[in-house]
Amino acid sequence: MKNARPVSYAQASLLAAACLVGGLGLWWLLSRAGLFPPSALPTPGEVAAGLGEEVRTGRLADDLVASLFRVAAGYTLAVVTSIPLGLALGHSPRWRAALLPTVNFFRSLSPLAWIPFAILWFGIGDAPVVFLIFMATFFPLVLATLAAVAEVPAVYFQVAHEYGFRGTELLTRITLPAVMPQVITALRVAGGVAWLVLVAAEMIAGRDGLGFAIWDARNGLRLDLLVCGMIVIGLTGALLDWLLSLLSKLPGVRWGYEH
Repeated sequence: MKNARPVSYAQASLLAAACLVGGLGLWWLLSRAGLFPPSALPTPGEVAAGLGEEVRTGRLADDLVASLFRVAAGYTLAVVTSIPLGLALGHSPRWRAALLPTVNFFRSLSPLAWIPFAILWFGIGDAPVVFLIFMATFFPLVLATLAAVAEVPAVYFQVAHEYGFRGTELLTRITLPAVMPQVITALRVAGGVAWLVLVAAEMIAGRDGLGFAIWDARNGLRLDLLVCGMIVIGLTGALLDWLLSLLSKLPGVRWGYEH
């Protein structure tokens, strides 16, 4: 579809609004059609009332802040440790041969398998959730960074050596700009994984947060509040992904996209 005309911002906004209205209408029809028990599918109005209740009591804000803190802590810790390791492994064949099997092994483990150990080691609260998010994102980011370094054309490094680039200068002027498109994509994927793991971890190892709120609503048979939590989780996850996508707009990163 090379000849397809691009969609303007106004058209995109109109299409998104139409889909939203259509989805709400379909939801309302399903909730009124009698296909499900009345308590099994709350109407949009009931969910809106539940959302207002959560906002008035302040619980939604408290849970959102708790969840954002945990995902920020675990994700940031994974990023600041995995990317340097991935860069080092990408430049060192010996260390790559030694550590790559271990990295692949832990990457293949479901982060939820660590939940019993997380609770035994850290108890209930912030620490086990942060640990699970770290385990879910660290190893994929290492592999993504390593693969990005391996795909940089060798001629880039040859020219850099001709100009006398070494050490930090080589890293900041050649390697990082060249790998950032792939790394940013990996950061967005890992951010989505971190948000998913956060919700599951809070259901089991948390005392508050959006995941715990969903579990609490389920236990209390408040499906309107459960749907409220789902909507907030989806909107927040989309917002976080959009914020990460802005990294591709940074001036120092455009070099990698253009080459």
